[in-house]
Amino acid sequence: MSEIRFGVLGPLIAVDAAGRRVGLKGPMHRAVLGRLLVARRRVVPVGDLVADLWVAPPDGAVAAVRTFVAALRRALEPDRPPRAPASLLVTEGLGYALRPTGQAVDAWRFEAAARSTDPAVLDEALGWWRGPAYADFPEAPWAAADRARLTELRLQAVESRAAARLDAAAIADLDAHVTAHPWREEGWRLLALALYRTGRQGDALAVLRRARTLLVEQLGVDPGPALRRLEEDVLRQAPGLDPGAADPLARAAEAYDRVAGGARARLEPAVGLLRALAVTGAGGLRTAREQRAAAVVAAEQLGDPELTARVIGAYDVPAVWPRADDPDRAAGIVAAAARTLAALPAGHPAARARLLATIGLEARGTTDPWPGECARQAEAIARELDDPALLAFALNASWMQRCHRTGLAAERDAIGAELIALAGRHGLVTAEVLGHLVRVQARAALGDLAGADRHAAAAGGLGVRHELPLVEVFTAGYAALREDLDGAGYPAVERAYRALGERLDAAGMPGVGDGLVALALLGARLRRGRELGAFEGFGSYATWVLPLWDHRALRDLPDPPPGLLAEALWWLLGKAAVTSGDRPMMRRARTALGPAAGEVAGAGTGMIAIGTVGEQLANLDQALDAES
Repeated sequence: MSEIRFGVLGPLIAVDAAGRRVGLKGPMHRAVLGRLLVARRRVVPVGDLVADLWVAPPDGAVAAVRTFVAALRRALEPDRPPRAPASLLVTEGLGYALRPTGQAVDAWRFEAAARSTDPAVLDEALGWWRGPAYADFPEAPWAAADRARLTELRLQAVESRAAARLDAAAIADLDAHVTAHPWREEGWRLLALALYRTGRQGDALAVLRRARTLLVEQLGVDPGPALRRLEEDVLRQAPGLDPGAADPLARAAEAYDRVAGGARARLEPAVGLLRALAVTGAGGLRTAREQRAAAVVAAEQLGDPELTARVIGAYDVPAVWPRADDPDRAAGIVAAAARTLAALPAGHPAARARLLATIGLEARGTTDPWPGECARQAEAIARELDDPALLAFALNASWMQRCHRTGLAAERDAIGAELIALAGRHGLVTAEVLGHLVRVQARAALGDLAGADRHAAAAGGLGVRHELPLVEVFTAGYAALREDLDGAGYPAVERAYRALGERLDAAGMPGVGDGLVALALLGARLRRGRELGAFEGFGSYATWVLPLWDHRALRDLPDPPPGLLAEALWWLLGKAAVTSGDRPMMRRARTALGPAAGEVAGAGTGMIAIGTVGEQLANLDQALDAES
């Protein structure tokens, strides 16, 4: 059956594959169809349809609904044989459901497109609006929530499109926007900024003051911080207000945006820019993370698995921490990669390997064997293709999946050594930096601080030479660890780690920074025989640290999550178990720590240390023997 497309961004319409309007009969038929579309493929019981269609349902209302449904089925599936089951408007249990695809409903497509920051995508999506959402049903309570949500998304899309341009062409749109929606402060801010950037400083100030007058006199509120800050910046002509004026990269990007084709032509080059942006610093990393997700959504919307595979796989940014900075976005990327793998035609081994490596990289900190298998497959394909860049990407994924249990520092060290050698032969700078950072972590975990020193120096030198400022965050972390292990006084160590915490906050890497400083200072206190201190700042690791303060928390405690801190958390649990005499936890900690007998717990991060695993194993053995 040819797909029927539905429009609710205006009066309700249905259009067949040839572009012809489908006759939907009278207003009650249209109301049934609209109500089913609002339900988003879920079943709506007949009783709910009756209640939504009539304020005071007449006798025979249920039979009438069935008549409306039958007529709609004939209109929507005219070629369906008699007595054949419906495939679009289906009966389930005591109700009905409309089951179009996600691309068949303009509102559903708009919701996905509205997340984009590409003005071309937003232009196209805003063009789908033909009037208010569900315009046929202005008073219907069942349409109110969806109408309000779609209207808000439309206003945000108008503002996002303007924010992406901020040129003379955007001024007219924004002026109409704030006239129609005078309480939207973001609209006023963007209008003023667009005016300023087109050389109309006085008009920009006038717009800001007009917004202030409206808000104060009619709502009784002062402008928010964004509007106030912009007014101050306009008055002092802050350089950041006109980034394109002296920035050749910004001008080049603007020129590319003007002359490039549609979204398809922009997507792949855009991901290349994001890949470079991700290693330049905090703002770049955050922006790259956000825009990468938007690029993947845009690629999937085009329905081309090969393009989507290239867009997903092009983001081969080195990762040196097995916890995602944004778990929700990471999960979304993994899901998109899995869908694309399933849809990718036969062949395309390099694209397939990049999707597999992406899954291995993004599905971090898990005991699920699937991401590890994906990383192994990616590595095998890359070796068979003899593709150095692809192999570096796959090795990064393999490294990420070598944190699923304790005691794997030597295996991670071997991957780091291969990365350095591979990158040196083929000029892969970021892969070479990654290899050195991997070896900093691994050599520190294995107690080889001299080796870690060499790799930290090499990584730092590459970071300076190639302007990769995020490298300095990791080398600063290693410097704090070195100061700690060299026996500096606790106040100096605390200052070093507090400074590291500020760097991590500014770097845009919450997956690294979460709880790290508190753990580092706890380790420093324990090795110096100091008091535990306050139980605070441990972030997502708090569950496994709390037993040091409250032994009751050992009951029914799950295993610590996989990652570079697993040995440290098991070490702390072992200490709490010995102190409290909890034999089951002693045995669990003994089993978990056994493979890491020669390592320094926590030092696998290259940033902190808790204590030697061998020492804790001896404590556990002694306590278990004493009570046997």
